[in-house]
Amino acid sequence: MRPETLKGHLDALLLAVLEGGPRHGYAVIDAVREGSDGTFDLPTGTVYPALHRLERSGLVHSRWDTVGGRRRRTYEITLAGREALKAERVVWDTFSTAVSALLARRQWPATS
Repeated sequence: MRPETLKGHLDALLLAVLEGGPRHGYAVIDAVREGSDGTFDLPTGTVYPALHRLERSGLVHSRWDTVGGRRRRTYEITLAGREALKAERVVWDTFSTAVSALLARRQWPATS
């Protein structure tokens, strides 16, 4: 799938993945890949800037953890992030329903 297809939807996808609980960056990438059956295999150069943007916006909170002697940043959705995700789901439902209706294989009325 072309990367530009995700434009405008990446933040919602990341928030949806974090809705299930805190994750470090690579776990976010894995969850997006697995949740999309491999359709979205996002590079770190796309995901980390988006996570930082979400954090600056107050939709995600991060903290440093040490696991196995290695430091890693763990991201968690905030209450504001949950509200934003809820709103994004409404927008997505409207958008996807309209696109599906237009792309459905059917006869269009003849134009005059």
